[in-house]
Amino acid sequence: MSMIRTATLTCLAVVLLGLGLFATPAIAQSGPLRIDITEGVIEPIPVAIPSFVAESAAGQQWASQITQVVSDDLTGTGLFRAIPRDAHISGITSFASPVQFADWKAINAQALITGAVDVDASGRIIVKFRVWDVFAGTELGEGMQFAGTAEGWRRMGHKVADQVYSRVTGEGGYFDSRVVFVSETGPKDNRQKRLAVMDYDGANVQYLTSSASLVLAPRFSPSGDRVLYTSYESGSPRVYMLNVGSVSAQPLPAQGGAMSFAPRFSRDGRALLYSATNGSNTDIFRMDLASGGTSQLTSAPSIETAPSYSPDGSQIVFESDRSGSQQLYVMPASGGEAQRISFGEGRYGTPVWSPRGDLIAFTKQNAGRFHIGVMRTDGSEERLLTASFLDEGPTWAPNGRVIMFSRETQGAGGTSSLYSVDVSGRNLRRVPTPEGASDPSWGPLQ
Repeated sequence: MSMIRTATLTCLAVVLLGLGLFATPAIAQSGPLRIDITEGVIEPIPVAIPSFVAESAAGQQWASQITQVVSDDLTGTGLFRAIPRDAHISGITSFASPVQFADWKAINAQALITGAVDVDASGRIIVKFRVWDVFAGTELGEGMQFAGTAEGWRRMGHKVADQVYSRVTGEGGYFDSRVVFVSETGPKDNRQKRLAVMDYDGANVQYLTSSASLVLAPRFSPSGDRVLYTSYESGSPRVYMLNVGSVSAQPLPAQGGAMSFAPRFSRDGRALLYSATNGSNTDIFRMDLASGGTSQLTSAPSIETAPSYSPDGSQIVFESDRSGSQQLYVMPASGGEAQRISFGEGRYGTPVWSPRGDLIAFTKQNAGRFHIGVMRTDGSEERLLTASFLDEGPTWAPNGRVIMFSRETQGAGGTSSLYSVDVSGRNLRRVPTPEGASDPSWGPLQ
């Protein structure tokens, strides 16, 4: 594999999981360009993304497609505005050619992304790129290249976009990730549901189960190789675990005939939380996946469900009606005394701890409207991000800056769709899916 050369050459090769992808970094000078995405109002950065150079005839068919994925990823965040290519004064004819910064300044580009695509003798696609701070006239971060199979061409575009996003914002990216969700077909009163997985942007949908049995609430493992979900295959709700690679599923051990549901992995993937109902009482349990042993974490005479671990695994947030209405509580991971953290008007549910550890996302129902919101882990600084007839089931992007959720429209012909929104409440976007969709769970970076 050839390497991108700048002032100094580094010989580090990082193996990237899935589809045989590799990354090769080279040392370069950093520039001052930076977006602070914690601000409430952000003017998108004008960025020039000329079509990547095809370094061979074989690379020609991939160059424009990969460039488009990079552009779509970045502009889809609302943080970048792509300058139309017909406004570009100078093109990029060679990856090694010096950048004519004056031409890019003239069209007010603040950032410039240059790239090249080739196909080697074994048929692998090679993508290399650089990010430039136009006004500083310097390269921003490290030039890199990725290599992978033809089937992984979109992933290489996502990986380029992740690098650009990270260098300009200082935050981790989230484009090279997948989402598991419930795909829905049929009328509202007879909805057929099956599990599916897709790229974060709705592409490459693959179905994991049939619609023969009702399935709910899929949850990715921290490594992205397994999915927990609730199935009614046996006639009553029971937690199943599915291996994504082999697309094979098995039920988890039943506990005394109790109905089990609302599963979620621990942060290390070695255990899971779930709710189980015996009689009229619903409590939260922990199961060790290696031994199958369980421990009961709550014992209040109420409904306790939708548990989610904190990133460090020391605490659990969950919903409970122990106070007389549906509210959010936090307790130690081993169980014990729980502290209520939701005190606004209305009912709160489906809490999910941010991977950054700073916020908890939730669903709120109040005055006939549903909202997706976030609050600090002590319940302070509650902020509602959406409002509609029915918004529910938030899930966090790997970087903790974007939330995906499901939205259902009103009436007998209403349908469910997936949407995303950032933590400031900006950039609400529908995620395209071939059918109706609900219950998303965002997986890790691949």
